[in-house]
Amino acid sequence: MIVYYENYSPVGDVLVMATCLVFAALIRTAYINRTKNFLYLRDMIVLLFVSAMGDTLYHIAMNYSGSIPNFFIYLPRFIFHGGLFGNLWLYVLYMKQPLRLEPEANRRYFTIATVAYIVIMVADVIFPLLHWGFYIDAAGTPHDGIPVFPFGYFFFVIYLVYILLRFHRRIFRQVVIGVMASVCVAVLIVVIQQIYGQSSFTAASFLFPIYALLYLVHANPYDLEIGAVNESAFEELIAYSYQKKEELLLMSLFMHDFDGSGRKYPQEIHEPVRVLSTQYFRNGTLFQISGGHLILAVSTARNPDYTIKAQKLLDAFAGAYPKFRLDYKLVFTRTFNKISAENDYVGFIHYLHERMEENSFLRADDKAAREYLEDKYIIRELADINARGDLEDPRVEVYCQPVYNLNSNTYDTAEALMRLRLPETGMLYPERFIPIAEKQRVIGILSKIILHKTCKQIKNLTDAGYHLRRVSINFSLFDVREEDFTGTVERIIRESGASNDQVAIEITESQNEQDFEVIKAKVNELKDSGIKFYLDDFGTGYSNFERIMELPFDIIKFDRSLVIASDSDSKIRMMVAHLAKMFSEMNYAVLYEGVENDEDEARCRMMSAKYLQGYKYSRPIPIERLSDYLEKRM
Repeated sequence: MIVYYENYSPVGDVLVMATCLVFAALIRTAYINRTKNFLYLRDMIVLLFVSAMGDTLYHIAMNYSGSIPNFFIYLPRFIFHGGLFGNLWLYVLYMKQPLRLEPEANRRYFTIATVAYIVIMVADVIFPLLHWGFYIDAAGTPHDGIPVFPFGYFFFVIYLVYILLRFHRRIFRQVVIGVMASVCVAVLIVVIQQIYGQSSFTAASFLFPIYALLYLVHANPYDLEIGAVNESAFEELIAYSYQKKEELLLMSLFMHDFDGSGRKYPQEIHEPVRVLSTQYFRNGTLFQISGGHLILAVSTARNPDYTIKAQKLLDAFAGAYPKFRLDYKLVFTRTFNKISAENDYVGFIHYLHERMEENSFLRADDKAAREYLEDKYIIRELADINARGDLEDPRVEVYCQPVYNLNSNTYDTAEALMRLRLPETGMLYPERFIPIAEKQRVIGILSKIILHKTCKQIKNLTDAGYHLRRVSINFSLFDVREEDFTGTVERIIRESGASNDQVAIEITESQNEQDFEVIKAKVNELKDSGIKFYLDDFGTGYSNFERIMELPFDIIKFDRSLVIASDSDSKIRMMVAHLAKMFSEMNYAVLYEGVENDEDEARCRMMSAKYLQGYKYSRPIPIERLSDYLEKRM
């Protein structure tokens, strides 16, 4: 029969080992934020289990003191102390990350804790050999000396409390309070133990700080109805997987009816989502990103047949859909290194959602990821251009397309065209970046830059003796809506030294009544200063003749689509010819875009053309080369 010291019972250590096993089971089954600090916490649990086992074996071995080599008593005792002090050392290191210390303070913080740990463990080995601390004599009788453990224990506790108090403003207040409370309870248990001459619950006292961290920092409870955890947990998983170079498959379900409306998924959706998220994949985790957005993440390494399983899930979702019949968007994507590095899959998936029809499915590929990352890069560059406000910004380039004047048989006008040249992408065309600039509300600075650079070049060409009637510049409705639009345009033209009548503004007709009134007011105001106006893209979308008549346009630009259609359909050719003749008789000049060959030119000449523009005459060129097409004054 094993007999323990009267001041020790194995109940405390057995409780610790059992609790550590429960922690391990919870970590395995519950969702835990697996950050770098979580690895420290995991190691603390392992060390505590080893310590409790060492303490139990030490007290068992003491029953055989004198009949077994002392090594078999010293070793489990050393393991017991080593595990506990290692636990304290890890706890101190754990606090490094949230404290965000400066490099020098961080090194000092780490060095003090490490040196203290080494000194304490060396003393725990040397003191028995020198008979300064606990030791067993030749007769097998134990002796107490200088107590190493209490000194080491209270040093680490005081050091940890000092750190927490000194830098408490750098950590969320509730976390500091929770950690401090758990440490105080642990110390209180140790002190009460000492008062009553007990040693059974030393290891057990270390459970409280571990539990505090697990609960306060790493726990992320599941939604009991649908089985999902929140977006912060999703971001933690992405960071952890990226660090471990582990590829994930992400399956996103978006239902706009429940996004931002405060409505919850109805019961008929809970069950199929819960079942589908666990039925087909091993170790999958469901995340609720927003009210109507769920993402299921699974490891491809643990699910090598994930493509087959993904198809099964799709088929099962299609089978369940008739039960709830709500609009949805489904996206399947694997993880990509660059997006993982930025931890931006929520943004990536929202980007894909914007390009999808309702009740559709998309399997994202490398191309989609590249386009998204390029869009993000363009957004950053546009934001920087806007923030700088530099009208000479070299990233914004002016190209132009010369326009052929049929009356004079010369090139005396041109259209300014915008280009972006960015370090990582090179040349970008308007269709790539204009929609982004309009969506981000930074189109205004681009228009100002183009106007400034165009006017400066107009002045240079005029001073050099070239005959240049005018250059037209496209402006967005977002530009025209700006309260100071007219003042800005006039100021930039004036500062460049160009003449107002050498500048034309191209605008597209708006369907919106309010926009029309704004455009009308701004056009009339600038028209009085001598600036010309073009109606762009006539023949596409919406055209209201009454509104066209109300606006004092100088030139009507017939879209390329009308040029093409007039070649293949005689009725359309007749209609275009009559419209152009009508505009001409009303003193509007007609310009045809997209003229590419002699046949196009001949047809447009017969349809009352005054100006022709297209690849037949010139592709877009840098505006600095416009002089190649202009004639010099005599």
